[in-house]
Amino acid sequence: MQIIPSSSIPEVKLIRLKRHGDTRGFLVETYSRRDLLAAGISAEFVQDNQSFSAAKGVVRGLHFQAPPHAQAKLLRVMRGAILDVAVDIRVGSPTFGRHVTAVLSAEETSEIYIPEGFAHGFCTLQPGTEVLYKVSDYYAPSHECGIRWDDPALDIDWPVDPASAILSGRDRRHPVLAELPAFFEYETDRGFGVAS
Repeated sequence: MQIIPSSSIPEVKLIRLKRHGDTRGFLVETYSRRDLLAAGISAEFVQDNQSFSAAKGVVRGLHFQAPPHAQAKLLRVMRGAILDVAVDIRVGSPTFGRHVTAVLSAEETSEIYIPEGFAHGFCTLQPGTEVLYKVSDYYAPSHECGIRWDDPALDIDWPVDPASAILSGRDRRHPVLAELPAFFEYETDRGFGVAS
């Protein structure tokens, strides 16, 4: 397991997994608490979620849960491929409003770690895409929040034309980042905090 901080926002980390294969197939170690702790990732994951998207061009996001039910995520693709996006929403952060993107695929066997204080979303690059992710707090519908996926201020280069993107009605109605309350604020020792 090789854990690589993003060059633009080091709190977001790409995790390259080692595939052990032979004529029968392969085995991949997809989670090691010891290795994550050694890389400074202390999130304790409490729930696994799996999504299936039938078509190419499905956009899910940009989502997050507000404190006190904020979630860190550890995400990988089981089948197909996605463009994954994490947006820094920590007020006062030197990278506030900036984003990290990564292409993840089942063939590549890599993961992405997204800490609390980030909005997250992805766009499917292939039909029949399945995504599995661990979260550090339980689903709390009353704390579900989001940012509009095509907010011009974010300048995300999505791999789908806005007119043909497939989204839920809820995802189409999220506010832009400038309209979002300050749910998280940047702290130099932890990287995030709950806004007062």
